[in-house]
Amino acid sequence: MRLRVAACVLALAWLAGCARDDATSRQVVQLWAMGQESEALAGMLPAFAQRHPGIEVRLQQLPWTAAHEKLLTAFAGDALPDVVPIGNSWIAEFHQLGALEPLDARIAATPGLSAQDYFPGAWDSGLIDGQVYAVPWYIETRLPFYRRDLLAKAGIATPPRDWAQWRAAMRAVKAGGGSEYGILLPTNEFEPLLNLAVQQGEPLLRDGGRYGNFRSTGFRRTLAFYKSLFDAGLAPRVDNTRISNVWNEFGRGMYSYYISGPWNIAEFRKRLPANLSGAWATMPLPGPDGPGASIIGGTSFVVFRSSRHKDAAWTLVAWLSEPAQQLELHRRVGDLPPRRSAWSGPALSGDANAQAFREQLERAVPAPKVPEWERIAQEMRIVSEQLVAGRLDVDAAAAELDRRADLILAKRRWMLDQRRQAAP
Repeated sequence: MRLRVAACVLALAWLAGCARDDATSRQVVQLWAMGQESEALAGMLPAFAQRHPGIEVRLQQLPWTAAHEKLLTAFAGDALPDVVPIGNSWIAEFHQLGALEPLDARIAATPGLSAQDYFPGAWDSGLIDGQVYAVPWYIETRLPFYRRDLLAKAGIATPPRDWAQWRAAMRAVKAGGGSEYGILLPTNEFEPLLNLAVQQGEPLLRDGGRYGNFRSTGFRRTLAFYKSLFDAGLAPRVDNTRISNVWNEFGRGMYSYYISGPWNIAEFRKRLPANLSGAWATMPLPGPDGPGASIIGGTSFVVFRSSRHKDAAWTLVAWLSEPAQQLELHRRVGDLPPRRSAWSGPALSGDANAQAFREQLERAVPAPKVPEWERIAQEMRIVSEQLVAGRLDVDAAAAELDRRADLILAKRRWMLDQRRQAAP
């Protein structure tokens, strides 16, 4: 009896030792993620664990509203996680802090991960000074949703491809009584104006992001087109708080065009009545002289320089970057994949509304890669409201935007000058 007990104790000790060895040999990757995508990740990670049993991923879910501040606090306290999908507009900020690990060598050593498979603007979002610091996870851009039934009644059979055709279509649908307005452009949103502005081919900032470039010919042309839609009564002078429900008003015919992102494909299908299921569609964004560019958004994976498990963190990034995982994310939350090869499946190739985004993404470009860009974009919103209200004309609005941007960029200019003076 004593021998059997001793044997059992030894066996249990051996098993415990094996468990400890297994635990110590397994790498732990700290992953922070935000929004509904973090919930999707929680459901996807068991499949990663099956393929990579030597890596344990510990997921912390954050709300978007708290994520930026939490990441900066973690950086200051030397407590960053190993990997995070961050908003593309944050990449430049964390690069400037020196927090990001360059990924070029890891990308080159990963079979099947090719920059050529990504939409150009998506890949460019993570490229700074010739090095890759972020790999796109999901992307979005904005384009018009439109009432094709009302436009057809007004004699507009095909989607307009340039600004002149687009404005003519808005006039036709309003004159024919199909819509009260041609388009909804909420005055407290900067995104529609920004998407029109990047179609000009001139940068929004100049001299390496040191100064605003809003007095350029192209941006003033954008402001003039934008203002003309309000002046002609084609867009209501309202902010989005005065539209009780954008989907209901679209269905009611208050306006025939509404610029928004891919998340609204599902929302329009869900919120509009069944008899309007074939009455609306999406279309690429018209440009000044033909199909135009737009801003590309979304999130990209970064590995932090402070990580002690960079190899394991990259293994996770590479797995989540596979087309199969991007399609699984799309299935769970509707996000659009940044890799072209992921669009060949029936879930996307058979969706006409998604295909308009597919076309648009080929022309989508990143916002200016300076940490101050989000603040400048908010100034664009404030100044454009004054333009629409008639308190500023086009030239005055452009000059005011340059003045505000230059003030915001003053510290950036000083830092760049100091760096240049310190260079050997």
